[in-house]
Amino acid sequence: MASRTATELVHPARADLEFTAVAGALSDPVRLAIVARLADVEPDGELACATFELPVSKSTQSGHFKVLREAGVIHQRDEGTRRLNRLRRDDLDARFPGLLDLAIPQGHEAIASWSR
Repeated sequence: MASRTATELVHPARADLEFTAVAGALSDPVRLAIVARLADVEPDGELACATFELPVSKSTQSGHFKVLREAGVIHQRDEGTRRLNRLRRDDLDARFPGLLDLAIPQGHEAIASWSR
């Protein structure tokens, strides 16, 4: 069986970030929650996928992380058996100023609604 690291993780360059892809990635409450959690550990923080407490299955979580990565919202890297995530704030702020400032509070609201 191939390891997870056998497949290269693809991240679009800053210049290739598309508004429609980023907006689509941010259109789901689970993905907004991921972005909000990553914003909480900025600027240099990273979180492993397993540390997120999301109300979906692990396979669904993986799909959400993939959408965020392929849209250019997050950067992922493998370290041993963990996949670490960080928010691409500099790239997103350069391409779409203010977008994350709107999205992050919505992600915090989603997280708060799950604990009610």
